[in-house]
Amino acid sequence: MSTGVAGLDEILNGGLIPCRTYLIVGATGTGKTILSLQWLLDGLQQGERGLYITLAESASDIRQNARSLGWNIDDIEIIDLAPGREMKDAIASEYSVFPPSEVERIPIWRAIYSAVEEKRPRRLAIDSATQLRHLSSDEYQFRKHMLGMVRFLNESQCTSLLTFEPTELERETSVALAVDGIIRLRRDISRGRVIGLRSVQVEKFRGSDFISGLHPLRITSRGLVVFPHRIESPGGTRPGSETLSSGIRQLDELLAGGLESATTTIISGPTGIGKSTLGMQFLTQAAASGKRTALYTFEESVESILARSRGLGMPVDTLQEAGALTIIGIDPMQLYPDEFLAVVRAGIEQQNHRVIMLDSLRGYQLAMEEFGTLVAHIQNLTHYCTQCGVTTLLINEVEHVTGDLIPTELGISYLADNIILLRYAESFGRIIRVVGCLKKRLSSYQPELRQFRITDEGIWVGDRLANLQGLLTGVPMSEKSEHD
Repeated sequence: MSTGVAGLDEILNGGLIPCRTYLIVGATGTGKTILSLQWLLDGLQQGERGLYITLAESASDIRQNARSLGWNIDDIEIIDLAPGREMKDAIASEYSVFPPSEVERIPIWRAIYSAVEEKRPRRLAIDSATQLRHLSSDEYQFRKHMLGMVRFLNESQCTSLLTFEPTELERETSVALAVDGIIRLRRDISRGRVIGLRSVQVEKFRGSDFISGLHPLRITSRGLVVFPHRIESPGGTRPGSETLSSGIRQLDELLAGGLESATTTIISGPTGIGKSTLGMQFLTQAAASGKRTALYTFEESVESILARSRGLGMPVDTLQEAGALTIIGIDPMQLYPDEFLAVVRAGIEQQNHRVIMLDSLRGYQLAMEEFGTLVAHIQNLTHYCTQCGVTTLLINEVEHVTGDLIPTELGISYLADNIILLRYAESFGRIIRVVGCLKKRLSSYQPELRQFRITDEGIWVGDRLANLQGLLTGVPMSEKSEHD
């Protein structure tokens, strides 16, 4: 049974199991009521009768809050048992679960039973079941009532969501034992992000496996949107079926023809050396050859990238108009890592992106600080891209302009199939740029360094720097003077 939330259905391996009872646990403001209504609305689309029993907010408040989301819940029947409301007096049935004397002393429990028997809903939400705890004289009575109600609901062929406060659940663990599943909604305070940290976690799910862990969520005008934290496995498409040319003869010679398809390439170097420009060179060449490409920029604005690329003679406007090149600005302070992966997945699966570039890993790292390590998320992303046969370019900035050679400072070199290094060096009183290949997993490459320039006409790469040594230290030495 669908929950009405695509990402949550995926976490639950398809959705809820019918005719069972689930706890939706979360503090105030985490989205319990929204999830309940979203699930009931999804049921209406499936032709399933829904019933909402409120023990806290009034029915009018619930309908007003739904209208603020643009939802019409007129076809969802709401029974208002909130404090201060008159209860309907059509409750005269006898029940086998509780003795009649006990039922008479507890009208709200009795009203819930009566509503379910009269309305015969396929989907039922009780918000908030925490209130039922306060109606019981002691813990023993509450446990007996809860176990009886869960059994009654399941036997009534009704799938039920019971919202519950986390503090009460910690004190009354018998509720967790009674239900068939527990879905916890969280809202944490961010340590520096624009957005708060919202997530969903499945803690219990009888009868089926589920994706464990914390899964980011947002509350939007469409209701809850969940971004499953998937663990992607390596494999899939065999890499190297095609070669991605840079369009620069000397650079392609260095790379033994170019970059193989379905591989991951790190372009690494200090600030301002031309990493993004070199990445754009590969992207525009791939786009010009008929492949759909995408650049996800975490730092530089889309307008700045376009202006710089035009100045180097790259046909970015033509490629954009043809739909071959897409440039997407990403604010890492507002995006969850799994949300960004969902954006990349949509581009690959819906727009058929075959080459993508992330610029840069430093900006991407900002999205990781409160959600685990950069390495884990990058590995997840690159594994997915490899499975889909997508070629991935990762722009990496190193802090050191010269000195000891460090391909990356983030510990991700092992994830790369190819590593292209850009380096500053001092030669005869001038600062020069050099380019070299440090790693190429699927083929050979030229183990040499070449001078690299960015000119008004584009990128220029020279022949091998044969008369200099020590280039990787940043201070080359030559046996010959410049005059000689």
